[in-house]
Amino acid sequence: MSAPLKVDVSKAVGFKHKPQPVLYNSRDLMLYAISIGVKQDELKFLYENEPDFAAFPTYPLVLGLKKDNVGVSVYGMRGGDIPGIPVFDPNTLVHGDQSLEIHRPLPLGGAFELHSTVTGVYDKGKGMVIEHTVQMVDPKDPARPYTSMKGSAFVRGAGGWGGPKGPKQDSYEPPKDKAPDAVCEDKTTDDLAILYRLSGDYNPLHIDPRVAPKVGFKKPILHGLCTYGHAAHAILKTLGGSNPNALKSITGRFTAPVYPGDTLQTKMWTVPAESPKDQVKVIFQVLVKERNQVVINGGCVYLWANPAPSGPQSKL
Repeated sequence: MSAPLKVDVSKAVGFKHKPQPVLYNSRDLMLYAISIGVKQDELKFLYENEPDFAAFPTYPLVLGLKKDNVGVSVYGMRGGDIPGIPVFDPNTLVHGDQSLEIHRPLPLGGAFELHSTVTGVYDKGKGMVIEHTVQMVDPKDPARPYTSMKGSAFVRGAGGWGGPKGPKQDSYEPPKDKAPDAVCEDKTTDDLAILYRLSGDYNPLHIDPRVAPKVGFKKPILHGLCTYGHAAHAILKTLGGSNPNALKSITGRFTAPVYPGDTLQTKMWTVPAESPKDQVKVIFQVLVKERNQVVINGGCVYLWANPAPSGPQSKL
């Protein structure tokens, strides 16, 4: 039996990474939109000559791994760059929770920075959770971020070191006495992970059949953020009129893997919002139809009730 990891939470939590330069262009936006299920009936996310061409609002979630690369990048999240966190095998890492809040419309391209802070390190027994809070900013105007993102990474086999278990999470459970207000079904393709990885996440777990079995999967799995993007798209199209300005925030917890070729069902319940005049609150779950298995749980989206019309955004 291997010795427990030596983790120093006091050194890790509060650590601020160096600002990470990131960049993207309209082609990156279109490639991402295709990979999360956008079709020809929403050309505003796919065609640069559409009068209301816009970025799909969850796009910033890919930038942490894409960075400022214009070609294929080497996947290498290994720990060790965070004080108090030992080096770990990136192939043991899976996505836990993810949230995103939109503060202002996304430009159609340009150079930006991600400002990232470690906001939690938790011992979950079977693994370790590392939580980051990240803001996407214009380096010339960092006080007005475009988005705030909070994500947790679960490092399998890295628990048992006696650390804090973490705070109780908000519970966004579907109403027990109410059928979904809408259900969106999307059959993924067998090569979807190969397409989605071109947005910047080149983790071999999602393409290499030799790697997946080594970390407990029968074959390469779909990126969690691809499934997440499919859910956001289903909700925005169904309940937000496909208006990118309608999305205020989204949060969800990954609970099981998705394999390319699975059929995704996004179930949506509208529930009373804290600010009903301004916002629409949507609880959601994502299931794999073939296995009747929940793959994203604890999902919650806030939509603006009266968003600004979708229209062209500036390019830096």
